[in-house]
Amino acid sequence: MTGWLLDSDPALRWQVERDVVHEPAAVWQATRAKVASEGFGARLLEEQGADGMWAGGAFFPRGFDGTGDGQPWTATTWSLNSLREWGLDAEVLRARRTVELLEANCRWEYEDLPYWGGEVDVCINSWTLANGVWLGADVQGIADWFGEHQLADGGWNCEWVEGSTRSSFHSTLNALKGLLIHERGTGSENGARAAGEEYLLERKLYKRLSTNEPVAEWVSEFRSPFRWGYSVLNAADYFREAGRKDPRMGEAVEMIRRARQPDGTWLQAGRHPGEVWFETDVVKGEPSKWLTFFATRVLEWWDS
Repeated sequence: MTGWLLDSDPALRWQVERDVVHEPAAVWQATRAKVASEGFGARLLEEQGADGMWAGGAFFPRGFDGTGDGQPWTATTWSLNSLREWGLDAEVLRARRTVELLEANCRWEYEDLPYWGGEVDVCINSWTLANGVWLGADVQGIADWFGEHQLADGGWNCEWVEGSTRSSFHSTLNALKGLLIHERGTGSENGARAAGEEYLLERKLYKRLSTNEPVAEWVSEFRSPFRWGYSVLNAADYFREAGRKDPRMGEAVEMIRRARQPDGTWLQAGRHPGEVWFETDVVKGEPSKWLTFFATRVLEWWDS
């Protein structure tokens, strides 16, 4: 199975080399460097416009009218997310003056706000925070925004602007990811992140606090790419990255373990619908290299 995982695009292969095979740094770093020139990373870099954007828009492509199946995944934020998650060296985009071009040319679809200032959506702000730290943009204002918009239960909800006072699993996990990247990139701790982790841990990563029942069927539906979607696999991989192994995660980790197929793989529950530049994973029901990688490294971390 290790050979199957290694027979992948450089965007995945370097992570398998580092986190599953435990190759020396020189090996996986050499593979990671290929993200800019081969496979997924190179293909996506080719789609960047002279204005610094992808598909002419911040969160949605230029001209998107809200119709069709799902949402498009081609605009600037989603493209930056992918390149960052695939391990592209930020210097590649800095050399293209991406931060400056987006500052000059890219505005949010919400009230035409400037790109690096973020907007009102928790998830959008989390990704902008993470991408800004990665590329060296000034996004401290977004980091501060999270503390100002944390809900009383410790988490976040993208629907707060419509009056929601109860946190969302999806929004909270995405917020935590952005805050963790900010903390590591700046060396400054954010107390909001600890409270957000408690929100998920109190619910054992998948349960309603009021009924002790699963919050929804999607907690055990593993989809690749993760996009904005919550699952116990996505959440457990965050806690692995954060280095917080908490016994309250135990049931969720066992859900991940039980989903392993006899051949050691994990199956794709389905792609998030919507337009993409190109597909990066298999269709529903097929063994997914990305999900198998994520699950394998979570279980190895948990069992160590």
